[in-house]
Order: sequence, then structure tokens, then C-alpha cells
Amino acid sequence: MPKIEVHEKLFHKFLGKKLNHTELIDVLEAAKAELDEVNKEDGILKIELNDTNRPDLWSTLGLARQLKVYLGGKPSQFDFYSTPEAQKEVDDRVIFVDMGLQHIRPFIAAFVAEGPAIDEALLIDLIQSQEKLCGNYGSKRKTIAMGIYRSEKLEYPIHYIAADPLSTKFIPLGLEKECNLNEILTLHPKGMEYAYIVKEYKKYPFLKDNKGDVLSFPPIINSAKIGAVEVGDSKVFVELTGTDMYTLVLAASIAACDFADAGFKIKPVKVCYPYETPLGSEIITPFYFQKPIMLDIQEANKLLGETLSPAEAAKYIEKMGNKVTVEKEKITLFPPVYRNDFMHPVDIVEEIMMGRGIASFTPVMAEDFTMGRLTEEEEFSRKVRDIMIGLGFQEMIYNYLGSKRDFIEKMKMVEDSIIEIANPMTESYEMVRNSIIPNLLASEAISGNAVYPHLIFEAGKVVLKAKDENYGSKTKNYLSFLFSDREADFNDISAKVSALFYYLCKDYTLQDVDDPRFIKGRCATVFYRDKSVGVMGEVHPDILENWGIGMPCTTAEIDLDQIMK
Repeated sequence: MPKIEVHEKLFHKFLGKKLNHTELIDVLEAAKAELDEVNKEDGILKIELNDTNRPDLWSTLGLARQLKVYLGGKPSQFDFYSTPEAQKEVDDRVIFVDMGLQHIRPFIAAFVAEGPAIDEALLIDLIQSQEKLCGNYGSKRKTIAMGIYRSEKLEYPIHYIAADPLSTKFIPLGLEKECNLNEILTLHPKGMEYAYIVKEYKKYPFLKDNKGDVLSFPPIINSAKIGAVEVGDSKVFVELTGTDMYTLVLAASIAACDFADAGFKIKPVKVCYPYETPLGSEIITPFYFQKPIMLDIQEANKLLGETLSPAEAAKYIEKMGNKVTVEKEKITLFPPVYRNDFMHPVDIVEEIMMGRGIASFTPVMAEDFTMGRLTEEEEFSRKVRDIMIGLGFQEMIYNYLGSKRDFIEKMKMVEDSIIEIANPMTESYEMVRNSIIPNLLASEAISGNAVYPHLIFEAGKVVLKAKDENYGSKTKNYLSFLFSDREADFNDISAKVSALFYYLCKDYTLQDVDDPRFIKGRCATVFYRDKSVGVMGEVHPDILENWGIGMPCTTAEIDLDQIMK
């Protein structure tokens, strides 16, 4: 969970009132936060935040914004998203994106902030917010990297280009000599730390202004000339580059709102792309992209165990800093510009609960006595596990989440066949698996030095798309097993499937299938009671090469819920 250091005087300034530590502990509940430590000498509070879906709270300004509204203060008004004046002026502040960045680091967002001179406490907090957004929310700069510059030194338009790493040179922040981009990756501490993000590409992301002055080599390091913001600066240019448009634009909104709350005037910047993006080819950032979400008050009352009127529920939602409208039994929530964590109506129910206060709900003892026992599905799954262990297989246990690279690209599957998480915190866990086979292959890929044959399996859950289900998905119990050896072929995996069904006292049939994961003519669909319940075959050499596996592999996957019936 993210931890932030809050400058106590700065926090109380933006909160609009002073709280003692006991009062602060109580009110932090509204932000799902805890007071972890108090440093009285430096006036620093260490606060742990328990909600990774709220990066807007990862700064003194963001936390103060949330608690200020909760305590009855007026919510901040961010009019820089739609003011006519800003739209007229934005043609003077433009970023042109190079076509060569489309498959490297394709997206950028930016704005200008002009206001009071930045003091030391505010500068420290801005740097902390930058580090948290890029490190935690931005997967260590892979999906988000932010740069802050002295605005008065820039000449528009700004050019975001794909640069040659050998011929492109500048003096990076922290060094005194000019280096090319490859040298920065090997000589600069930040270059060595984040080189893995860009080193596989032939060209690197690069930012310069219309005079040719260098802003930065994102996501690695700013230039020494423009990219060193100091105490006393009052005009700054903020840019964010990344690989996911929605994550990037949300982070830009969070940064802009923090500056606005600190008394700065935000001036939007136009970004012009030579290719289409999820938000178009010309985008004025900061950009509001969140969609309204609706809740039926009866559903809220059912989950909360209370009887609230729509007006009461709306009051609690507004207390959390949201805008709502009420029409009969329906409540429509319009997310704030700095939030994108409303994915389902149940998230609005949580806002009602938080706005009213968790302590206000009376605990209720359970009225029914129930005896814990295994479900029928779990009993059947345990029986299958025993059979597989008896056949010589070793049981594995994997995460249900994984990356697009593992689940889609390496397996040659279609992307729309799998459920993608709307706001993943890391690319390693961005999709919910619809097959266990990629997990087995991942284990095999790092087991080349183990004695053969390799026999591994997992009986676990997968999630499949299902339009007829309430949430559009269905969780299933699957069995997947893999056999790897020098002479492994279709007959080996077929024999294992036959043994499994024999010991389960069930009959099955096979039918040829064309599946990109397997060698054509050496794979089959498994049928039970005339229904397809699985697949088996020899893994295609291209798939093995994608995983870096040098030994033949055969694998099978069975829907346990189907054959249990």
C-alpha cells in the first residue's frame, strides 16, 4: 500500500482547519487511510493509504481535497477543462507527436501551471506526488512518466519525437557533460535504473521545443537546462508520457488538480497525433473522459442493510466530493475529473457507506446457523487432484491474473476472448486468465535444467466472457496438465486423458480441432455427453519458441464443471 509524507502545516492550510492527531485519525477513515507515524521535529506525518484505486489521494493536496469536502467544505471547482478562453489560447500551446512513437511510447499529455512562487514544502510534495504517480500507479515509469519544466524557457510548439540514440545528445539533469541517449542508459543512475523500458527499441522517445532545446529523454531523465524546477519558480510546464491513454490522462488530471488547489492557473495544451488514439487524433489536455454511472437506491439499501431515500444517499455521495443527480429511484454519479475508480454501481454504494461513516452502521449478529462444508465442486476437484497425483503429476498453484503478453501474444489468441482489467496497477496483472495452459508453459519455460519428463498440473479457476451472465462473465473450474519430454507426442497426452476419465468412471469422445496453440492434426476437442468440455494436443513449435521452451510439450485442459454433472 502506498505511504506518503505529509507536511502538517501545508496539509492544514489546504484543509482549511486544524485537526489534532486524534481527530485526524478519525477523519482519515473517509480516505481509507491511517496515520502511521508523527515526526514532531520536522512537522511530517506519515500516512498509509489502503486504496490503490485512488491515486488522487497520494499527495498532501489530494488528501486535503478529499477530507475538506468530507468535513463540510466546498468542493474544488476545476474549470480549466472547458473554459472558452482556454480553448482560444490553446493553439499557442501545441505538442506535435512523431509517427515513429506509435509502437514505442505513443501517448503524451501536458498543461501549463502559473501561480504563486513555489516554496520548499510545496516543491517536496509535488516531487513526492510525481514519484508516487509514476512509481506506483505508472508501474515504475513504464506506463506513466512525468516531467516538470520552467515554462518561460520553452518555445512552442513542442516536438515529441522518436530519436536516434547515437546522434541525439544533451546534458541530462545530474551530469555536467553532454551524452547521447545510449550513454545516458549506461552512465546515468536513472538511465541504468529505467533502461529496460526503452532499450529494446531502435529509436527512443525524446522531447524538444521549437528552438531545439531539449526538455527530456522520457521516461529516463530531464535536461539540465530546462528540467530543473526550483524553489521560487512560478511558471511550470508539466508533461506526462506513457503507453496507456486513459491511465496517462487521469494522471495528468490529478497533477493539474493539485496545482490548481495550490493556487495555480491551469492552461491546457493541445496534442496533435499523426495516428488515431482512444480519444482521437487531437486532444486538449487535461481531458475529462469519465462516464456517468447509475445506481438504483433499492440495490444500495439491499447491500447496506438500511432504508435510505435517494436524497439521503445523494447527500452522502456528495460528501465524498462527487456530483450526483436524482431521478425517482435512480441516482446518477458523475465522477470527479481526478477519479476513475467507478466501475460498477456497487462502487457508488461504497461511496454512500464512506460518506455516511462506517461507524454509523450498527453491527448485526447473524441470525442463521450454518455449518461449513466443502461444495460439490470442491469435492470433485479434490478427487481429480488425487487422480492426477496418482498419475505422477506435480500440482502447481498460480495467480489468476496475468499479462497480455503471456495470455494473448505468446499464445496467439484473440484479444477479445479474454477479460481485461479496466485500471490495472501493473502490466503483469492486467488480464484475468481464461486458460491455465499459459501458466503451465511459464513454469516449463524456467524448468529446462530439471530432470525430464516434466508432469505438472493445476485444478483452478478461469473466467470466461458470458453475455447472458449478470456481469458479463462466468467463473469456471478447470483442470490443465502438461507433459514434457524429448519424445512427448499426442499419444502421451491422450493416454493421460484416457486414464483420468477411466478413474472418474466417465466416457468421452474426441474430434479434430484447428487451434493455433497446437500442431494441426495433432490436437482434438474432448466431448462429454455430446458437449465440448476441453482440448488436448501437442503444443505448436511457435508457441514453444515464444516461451523459450526447447523441449516438446503436450497439454490438455478440461472443464471440470461440465464433466462433474
